[in-house]
Amino acid sequence: MPPMTIEARYHRAPDALATLSNGRQTWLADMPLAVDPAARAPDPHDLLDSALAACTTLTLELYIRRKQLAVTDLLVTVSHVEDKTADGRSDYRLDRRIAVTGDLSDDDRQRLVQIAERCPIHRVLTGQIAIATSLA
Repeated sequence: MPPMTIEARYHRAPDALATLSNGRQTWLADMPLAVDPAARAPDPHDLLDSALAACTTLTLELYIRRKQLAVTDLLVTVSHVEDKTADGRSDYRLDRRIAVTGDLSDDDRQRLVQIAERCPIHRVLTGQIAIATSLA
C-alpha cells in the first residue's frame, strides 16, 4: 500500500482557512484561538488530538463488535497539556478518557483499556517519530 499523503493548502485571502486533503476527502484547519479568537475550524493541535480520539473509538468499536460486548455507548475524550522543556522543545501530554456504557465486567473494561493502547495512532504517538523536511 503506498504511503498516505496529506496536502495542506492556504489560499492567501482574507478569512482564508487551510484546506487539507488526502485525495478522497477534504477538511479545514484554522489558527489556534490564542492567535485568532475568531477561528472557524479546528487548529493543528485539535487535529492531532482528534486523530487519537478517532482511532481509539474506531479500534474499540471493532473489538466491541467482534466480541459482541453489551456496549450501548462509547465516548473517548482527548485533551492535551503542552509545556516547553529547558532546551525549548515541546513536552506534550495527551490525556485520554474512555467512557463505556453497558453491561460489562471489570475484566471487560480493563481489556478495553488494553485494546485502546493498541490503536494505530497510539502506537505512532508513543513510538519514535522522525520528520524529514525539504523544499519542493
